[in-house]
Amino acid sequence: MIKILIADDQRDIREIVGWYLAREGFQVLEAADGDQALEMETLHTPDLLILDVMMPGLSGWEVAKAMARIVPVIFLTALGQEHEKLTGFNLGADDYVTKPFSPKELVARVLVALRRTGKLASSGVMRFPELTIEPGAQTITVRGEAVELSAKEFALLHLMARYPRTIFTREKLVANIWGYDFEGDDRTVDTTIKRVRHKLGAAGHYIVTVRGKGYKFEAEPE
Repeated sequence: MIKILIADDQRDIREIVGWYLAREGFQVLEAADGDQALEMETLHTPDLLILDVMMPGLSGWEVAKAMARIVPVIFLTALGQEHEKLTGFNLGADDYVTKPFSPKELVARVLVALRRTGKLASSGVMRFPELTIEPGAQTITVRGEAVELSAKEFALLHLMARYPRTIFTREKLVANIWGYDFEGDDRTVDTTIKRVRHKLGAAGHYIVTVRGKGYKFEAEPE
């Protein structure tokens, strides 16, 4: 079941948004402040976060910045100025909803974000000049030829392709692909990246090493 975390210091907002999300079949988690939100994100690994910007303790922006995983984020806030929205988008926000808002509209935006990131069933086919990724079937083709990837290799490639030109540190990749309880080391990431590049052949150059930082997927969908 898809898990969604709502972090807002207003209980009535958490309850009404939670009710609408639960009606759609989602498992709803709640946090009343930023510190609790970050703790629950680490413990429960939700599939999407709805974060109020102005909360006690850590702000919604600070929570998003501190997260190790890459996960869809919708900021929910009374702030509506352009520079405030730009701050949210620069932190990787998928959407930005200004209070007061329609719960139905918020749910619609949640569904869009989940489909866009492959969490909900949809065609979701990603096409690049030399590479096609089909999340539903978990298949990869390079120049029309099928490529066999393991589950972890596919998950790594799919994650990076969803966020082109985003730099992924080894720590972020470990948290997203292997999980917080992974007992290996960063060399596992390097080895997996090397295997994926080799298997992709002509499309292997899409995965770029960023010296001293990590890796990024350097291509835009067609």
